[in-house]
Amino acid sequence: MLPLLGLCLALPFCAGSLEEVQSWGDTSEQVALRVPRQVRLLQRLKTKPLMTEFSVKSTIISRYAFTTVACRLLNRASEDQEITFQMQIPAAAFITNFTMLIGDKVYQGEITEKEKKNGDKVKEKRNKTTEVSGEKGTETFRASVVLPSKDKAAFLLSYEELLQRRLGKYEHVVSVRPQQLVGRLTVEVTILERSGIAALEVLGLQNSRRQGSGRGQDDSGPPPSTVINQNETFAKVVFKPTVVQQAKIAQNGILGDFIIRYDVNREQSIGDIQVLNGYFVHYFAPKDLPPLPKNVVFVLDSSASMVGTKLRQTKDALFTILHDLRPQDRFNIIGFSNRVKVWKDHLVSVTPNNIRDGKVYIHHMSPTGGTDINGALQRGIRLLNDFVAHNDIEDRSVSLVIFLTDGKPTAGETHTPKILNNTREAARGRVCIFTVGIGADVDFKLLEMLSLENCGLTRHVHEDHDARAQLIGFYDEIRTPLLSDIRVDYPPGLVEHATRTLFPNYFNGSEIIIAGKLVDKEMDRLHVEVTASNSKKFVVLKKDVPVEPRRMGNDVPGSPRPKGGGQEHPNHLERLWSYLTLKELLSSWLQSDEQPERERLRQEVQALAVNHRFLAPFTSMTLKSAPRTETLEDAYGTSAATGPETVMQSLRGAHLQPGPALKKPYNPRIKVSKTSADGDPHFVVDFPLSNLTVCFNIDGQPGHILRLVSDHADSGVTVNGELIGAPAPPNGHKKQRTYFRTITILVNKPERSYLEITPTRVIVDGGDRLVLPCNQSAAVGSQGLEVSVSANAKVTIAIQGNVAFVILLHLYKKPAPYQRNHLGFYVANGQGLSGNCHGLLGQFLNQEARLTGLGKSPAHPSVPETGERSEAVLEVKGHQVPVVWKQRKIYNGEEQVDCWFARNNAANLIDGEYKDYLAAHPFDSETTFGPGTSRGL
Repeated sequence: MLPLLGLCLALPFCAGSLEEVQSWGDTSEQVALRVPRQVRLLQRLKTKPLMTEFSVKSTIISRYAFTTVACRLLNRASEDQEITFQMQIPAAAFITNFTMLIGDKVYQGEITEKEKKNGDKVKEKRNKTTEVSGEKGTETFRASVVLPSKDKAAFLLSYEELLQRRLGKYEHVVSVRPQQLVGRLTVEVTILERSGIAALEVLGLQNSRRQGSGRGQDDSGPPPSTVINQNETFAKVVFKPTVVQQAKIAQNGILGDFIIRYDVNREQSIGDIQVLNGYFVHYFAPKDLPPLPKNVVFVLDSSASMVGTKLRQTKDALFTILHDLRPQDRFNIIGFSNRVKVWKDHLVSVTPNNIRDGKVYIHHMSPTGGTDINGALQRGIRLLNDFVAHNDIEDRSVSLVIFLTDGKPTAGETHTPKILNNTREAARGRVCIFTVGIGADVDFKLLEMLSLENCGLTRHVHEDHDARAQLIGFYDEIRTPLLSDIRVDYPPGLVEHATRTLFPNYFNGSEIIIAGKLVDKEMDRLHVEVTASNSKKFVVLKKDVPVEPRRMGNDVPGSPRPKGGGQEHPNHLERLWSYLTLKELLSSWLQSDEQPERERLRQEVQALAVNHRFLAPFTSMTLKSAPRTETLEDAYGTSAATGPETVMQSLRGAHLQPGPALKKPYNPRIKVSKTSADGDPHFVVDFPLSNLTVCFNIDGQPGHILRLVSDHADSGVTVNGELIGAPAPPNGHKKQRTYFRTITILVNKPERSYLEITPTRVIVDGGDRLVLPCNQSAAVGSQGLEVSVSANAKVTIAIQGNVAFVILLHLYKKPAPYQRNHLGFYVANGQGLSGNCHGLLGQFLNQEARLTGLGKSPAHPSVPETGERSEAVLEVKGHQVPVVWKQRKIYNGEEQVDCWFARNNAANLIDGEYKDYLAAHPFDSETTFGPGTSRGL
């Protein structure tokens, strides 16, 4: 749903409005005819803008998805060159931000009201689909600028969408089409669902979203390099192919759609209600109900334009669909061209003979004549109305018209407003019309309005794909109606500004979503009443649902502030409510015939979209110069991970409140011990009871996750560290270096909490989810867990007052090739860890050690003379390990320690082998050693 086809980039080198950018690619060069074609191709390849990075990050919170796309381009040519950023986004999504960095200049998108005179123009350009239609299409965002020679550009695009449940699954689609092979290509999707994640799957890359039947699942599996980490309520999927892996998929860089499907656990029949800061959302998707009988009329276009593949595939699909009808259903078939031909003069029951005869009738349809859409619809609706009137089953069945055409009205009534009015008056809300447009010449706008005004859905089937599978897939979504005439009621004095609460039908595998505001933010229970009809009775569900209201803190450091008069701290439920409300206002505007009503709705759409920063009809976006206060990585790291604001997702009920922003760096009074893993990484273990310090190195592999502290079964604390690789310095003895790029901490007592620390941000998920940037000082705490950030210096974690860790932030302004921003891990207090604690560091905590075979005092080894080496044997935990005395600097080089070094990757010093300390995922709490081991999460 891209209404920005009139967006003008307000730049001195603006390449024009996006309307004028018709295609992706390089501008043709003027080359003399005598230059061979191979040379011209080589010239284009040499000067084609180089994409150095393409990254997509999505965070899905309670079905609501925040997505940010970052792209970097370099103009390698010796002259200025036009470059184009292009991204396919879901048709149902709204763009919320677009930012460009051209050289050292920043251009920030600003969403403003569009002048009234442009309203109709925008409307016509947005006619591909609406959310109500359910079209699973895409639209393309394009922006072009002229980039000076040898200069760089970066683009940042953010959009939001509410995932729709179809065939029992939510589907999140990310377009991965950078148009060239990219050195750094990453897709990262994080899913947070309070009720629990079920049936998560990652499909193979696909170059068509029109997947057809939901019965046949894609069995190709995730694309290469995909990593999936998941627990009960959290999942993280990362797709990070190398250039070689990209080339094996598609050498032109058009990899396809990266698709994730999942569902959530459901327990209450009344549905799942979530509340945050006075906003609520109600998800209603009952199951285990008997299906309602269907009264269905299939209306098939048999005009001359359907000749060939279109009609053949449509017939094949209907053959399959007829066999899928249930014994309690009733059906009929209409074929139409400029004449309307009815198979039977009434609806018939589903019997083997009727199915056979119906297939024969369809088989003998031949393409001829024009297209009388109005006449065919009138006849189909009349058949349904007559059947319901004579059988008195209106409350116990669902009446549907499934209408398929490939063209425009050319016979009978051809005036679109008249066709819509005739259909609306005939159906009277008792017949739902589901339309399918086949091919490129169909009047899809008409079909969309027919479905929108008559409680149906629409699909656009492209004839160059498998139309049969697409038609069957569409039918599968509506094949099992479970409820009709659904009404959801809340106490009028307690709920306001709710989205629509009346729904004509509920089909199995779908979901009804209602959002609104609570008048009383402190209320702890909400009375919900659902009334509906099913095949056997009138259903009434009543329940007082605990809402457990959640709050967000008053000030979240680093959280971007909304512009345009919005709320200071919107949350994901507020965003969801505004998204749904905006969709419904647009649908009402499309359906309205009264000019005063349309003007009122237009103003409401405009105000809501501007206030909540949605690029929608009646709004426009202009790029304006802005001060460069942060890097693209800073903006991307914050907004992409958390949406437009810092998002705290309530998963278990604990309250984690952010503290106020601190003017001075927070410096907690925790004495840092020598026990640490820092640098390459170098490990240091302090034995204070023995007045002895031991050190060793671990030569890990990039991507490996090392178990540092494993005490899940006793104290409930687990610490893991993920390694990143870097080239070794010149003339060194090592081929590569490894550093910690991520430290993850799982705290299981008294409440489960997850912490993820990187050089740029800290994610704290302890009931509420909070993201803190590392470039600003902050402190938060709840239920024995305290987290503090000293800006660009360190992160301190305190657990239950008797366990504390310090993570140093090693940041480089201009890193050398062998340097990487990384972390250092220090154990400040290990008293609360048990004697069964393990891990590369944890196994030595609260232990004793001693030296043998040393003539000098082991407690105070003197500094060896020049050329002298001091060697000894270390005894610890029953191991005897040869060690050599050396000095090592820790804590950013601020402190030097004397330690006894164990060679050979700590062989014989640590229990087991290196592979025993590899974790399966960042929050893996399993350990090979010690009692009570289990893979937590």
